[in-house]
Amino acid sequence: MNQPLRRLGTFIVLMLVAVMISTTAVQFFQAPSLNADGRNVRTIYREYGRHRGPIVVDGTSIATSVETEPPYNYQRVYDPGSPYATVTGYFSVAFNSSTGLERYANDALAGTSNSLLISRVQDLFTGRQPQGGVVELTLDPDVQKVAVDKLGSQTGAVVALNPKTGAILALHSAPTFDPNLMANQNRAEAQEAWDALTSDPNEPLENRATGTRMFAPGSTFKVITAATWLEIDETRDATSEVSTAETYQLPQSSYVVNNPGGISCGPEDTGELIYAFTNSCNTTFAEMAVEVGSEQLAAQAAKFGFGESFSMPLPVLPSVYPEPSNDAETALTGFGQWDVRATPMQMAMVAAAVANEGTLMRPYLIDTVRDADLTVVERTTPTVFSEAISEKTAATLTEMMTSVVASGTGTPAQVAGVTVAGKTGTADSGTDAAQHAWMIAFAPAEDPQIAVAVLLQNGGDAAHDAYGGSAAGPIVRALIEAALK
Repeated sequence: MNQPLRRLGTFIVLMLVAVMISTTAVQFFQAPSLNADGRNVRTIYREYGRHRGPIVVDGTSIATSVETEPPYNYQRVYDPGSPYATVTGYFSVAFNSSTGLERYANDALAGTSNSLLISRVQDLFTGRQPQGGVVELTLDPDVQKVAVDKLGSQTGAVVALNPKTGAILALHSAPTFDPNLMANQNRAEAQEAWDALTSDPNEPLENRATGTRMFAPGSTFKVITAATWLEIDETRDATSEVSTAETYQLPQSSYVVNNPGGISCGPEDTGELIYAFTNSCNTTFAEMAVEVGSEQLAAQAAKFGFGESFSMPLPVLPSVYPEPSNDAETALTGFGQWDVRATPMQMAMVAAAVANEGTLMRPYLIDTVRDADLTVVERTTPTVFSEAISEKTAATLTEMMTSVVASGTGTPAQVAGVTVAGKTGTADSGTDAAQHAWMIAFAPAEDPQIAVAVLLQNGGDAAHDAYGGSAAGPIVRALIEAALK
């Protein structure tokens, strides 16, 4: 072979190698990014041309796929829509995007989950049209309805848990939206809906329940402060003596802490812990926070879940206990102010841990996943999130939280014939806007079936006149009644 032919042969071999390397790079290394590219029409047609499985609550589908015209073949439909939008999110062909369970349970809904492998193989041999899995949720439709109805047009959130298992009974952020608007295959109409939602000052696309927005928890955080103080010394209980002074001068500061309404917290400067807790004495818990120190408070908050992100499978952003630089800032954290920030999910977990004798169960939203033949292929097993507090501390907190509802700031949450344990909170918003109204609770206190957290952002309808007990208490009562009916 002469030299020109050798050169040509070498050049051809190099070209073939280059093509092989390029093809390999595209097919294997660049495939994920190319599939995810919103301009990839093939991916869009493939994804939206697939029959997605339904999302089911108590035997009723709240999200389904119905046949439509090509090229997409299927349209996602949400019924009743807005009451479950916080959970379902939307599956949008117009924007090639998804949120909520449509995104975070996509493998099961699209039928690509490993647990559905056998079903996919059967479809291959039988020629049956592939279908996504059925995702059954833990939600209680009656409790969810109460959460939706009672929040109404107010801005806020509700989370309800089964404290013994971690199963989520209700999850709602208000105001909400109609996911059908975003699932619309007409891009112009979907864009119009998107523009309206994103320009709405009430931010209906935010999930206030799980942390796209977080809030000062106010006096609901006193449960954690009290737990810290009790855990340090096992001889302490609800009758232990604490400060109940009318005011508390912050260390190295000119600022004075007052009690709610500026009232005195007792006839004496000291009293029993249960009295200070029942009447939500800010001065008591400010001084208590300085006594135990920010490191101990941070450690105890972490046992309840602060600082940890997790999924259920919707992502829950970590609530925040800050790093105070002095005793004055530490004092303010003792009653849930300064830079303490929490999600309603987090505060529901605090209530659930107390209710479950100190053991915090991991929250979960999906009960089972079934294949197209309705065979269960996945079932969630309840697991422990943490051992938050001792049984003794939990019993003491239960005693005090019961007193809050029986005769303290939480009386609006009373349920006839049921012992309710709770803690109210009224948190400064840090702006000129009205304060946030909170309440956490569980019931029945002797055998808890439900633990809840209710947040009314900027006081809801009551605005500047809102307090945790008066504004959130009636919602807590209704939730408990629905769960225990």
